[in-house]
Amino acid sequence: MDFMTALQVLDSTVRLATPLLLACLAGLFSERAGIFDIGLEGKMLIAAFFSAAVAYVSGSVWLGLLAGIGSSMLLAGLHGLASITFRGNQLISGVAINFLAAGMTVLIAQDWFAQGGRTPSLIGAARFEPITLPLAETLGGVPVLGPIYAELISGHTILVYLALLCVPTTWWVLFRTRFGLRLRAVGENPAAVDTAGISVVGMRYAAVLICGVLCGIAGAYLATALQAGFVKDMTAGRGYIALAALIFAKWRPWYALSATLLFGFLQAVALRYQNIELGGLVIPVQLMDALPYILTVIILAGFVGKAIPPRAGGQPYVKER
Repeated sequence: MDFMTALQVLDSTVRLATPLLLACLAGLFSERAGIFDIGLEGKMLIAAFFSAAVAYVSGSVWLGLLAGIGSSMLLAGLHGLASITFRGNQLISGVAINFLAAGMTVLIAQDWFAQGGRTPSLIGAARFEPITLPLAETLGGVPVLGPIYAELISGHTILVYLALLCVPTTWWVLFRTRFGLRLRAVGENPAAVDTAGISVVGMRYAAVLICGVLCGIAGAYLATALQAGFVKDMTAGRGYIALAALIFAKWRPWYALSATLLFGFLQAVALRYQNIELGGLVIPVQLMDALPYILTVIILAGFVGKAIPPRAGGQPYVKER
């Protein structure tokens, strides 16, 4: 693999890791507050559809982004209503959201556009375009550092840079602010938080809605930046991979970045290299495509060391009287 090929693979890694990173951070907020969210996949999917649909109809990708975030927050609010207000099973609620989004997006798309459950292709202002950073073309000829800046750092859409910015922001919010301290405390010992006069319900709803915003951006990125429109089940299990990455990262923002980049790298390699030959043995492309999902199973099987979730995770809080 030469230097430029390596840069192209790393460039694809960043692009493919972006929706995983946003979804992983979304799950991080929710689960740190004690609300397990299997519904990341569904929220991303419905956001992908509405962002693409509204962007196509309005011709504005920013309106599409707002529509994607809004639709994701609606499902996040539904999950909060079921698991926080009515104290239902959080896992069942998340699975129900996934099924709801999978069916609803195809049904509405077929009725709206009559193109087999997909939206028309997005062009022009209806999708996010890559951004060329200052001096990228000028420095492109500088050995080593120039191509890294011009090919790897520059040339991404604004949502990629936003996702990367979300990592230090999430760390700061969770570990350097009063809101973050309370949110983490709600996930560990909600009774103590309630005793201190802080609303456990309010904090958990805030975490769930933040999760909805980040999933909405992730879904919008899939449909309006990574691709140019919505197709059926286009999330392709990314919500579940994000959950695996969250466990791999042990519910820490910087580790989440590393974990999602690893998954993105495997996807980039699978797309770049077809039928790799190792020692006379040809590895079929199907195995390369399955690598991210194989890694997901390995991680969930517990081969990443001891990952301890928040102690109150998955448990509805009942206020003592």
